[in-house]
Amino acid sequence: MTAFRPCIDLHQGQVKQIVGGSLSDAGAKTNFVSTHNGAYYASLYRQQGLTGGHVIALGPNNQQQALEALAAYPNGMQFGGGVNLENATSYLQAGASHIIVTSYLFENSDFSWSRLEKIKAEVGADKLVLDLSCRKTQDGWMIATDRWQTITTMQVNQQTIAELESHCAEFLIHAADVEGLQGGIDSDLVSLLGDCCTLPTTYAGGARSLADLELVQTLSKGKVDLTIGSALDIFGGTGVTLDECVKWNQQP
Repeated sequence: MTAFRPCIDLHQGQVKQIVGGSLSDAGAKTNFVSTHNGAYYASLYRQQGLTGGHVIALGPNNQQQALEALAAYPNGMQFGGGVNLENATSYLQAGASHIIVTSYLFENSDFSWSRLEKIKAEVGADKLVLDLSCRKTQDGWMIATDRWQTITTMQVNQQTIAELESHCAEFLIHAADVEGLQGGIDSDLVSLLGDCCTLPTTYAGGARSLADLELVQTLSKGKVDLTIGSALDIFGGTGVTLDECVKWNQQP
């Protein structure tokens, strides 16, 4: 069954919801800036029994917030954002259940199998989430790195997913083109993931209501989970409440 998975997005030291495609060195178009810190949201998710969520650091100046969030929910949330071979273990020691990796795995926009093998050896495949966040091009969905600004040469398709599944525990996929727009999910991408993925997989991008959980469940045959950000009431949204998402997860 498709589950709701919570998130904490950190940008410039604050919990925010942003428009994914707008993220750059200059900043980002922002939907919401919280008066609460990351630890507040991690504690909230812990109290509600929500599992499998992720803390993402979007750029620099988020280290303290990230560590406080992980400490507030030990082994309860995954962490991604600037993770590499040198720091991956430290985030697990800080309380992350898994580490999420994207940019480190690419060199000059090309996927590096040697880097994947090194970080897998460091933390174990059972603690590794591969972030296949992507942007749609005329060649299909291409993995995007560096805060979704750099389009790589690796396509999200059946072959890529099949090749990567033996190297990790889960996949996380943000559809960067619709992230934060609350204009609906990328249905074609969700369907593809449902057809191809045999590992736990979380999709994020464009969700705007409880109906999107139902849609993802239908399109993916219950194999893909959904993160809802900007539409959620705890992030200033009006499309769906956290309470509704918790109740969704509690269905038999």
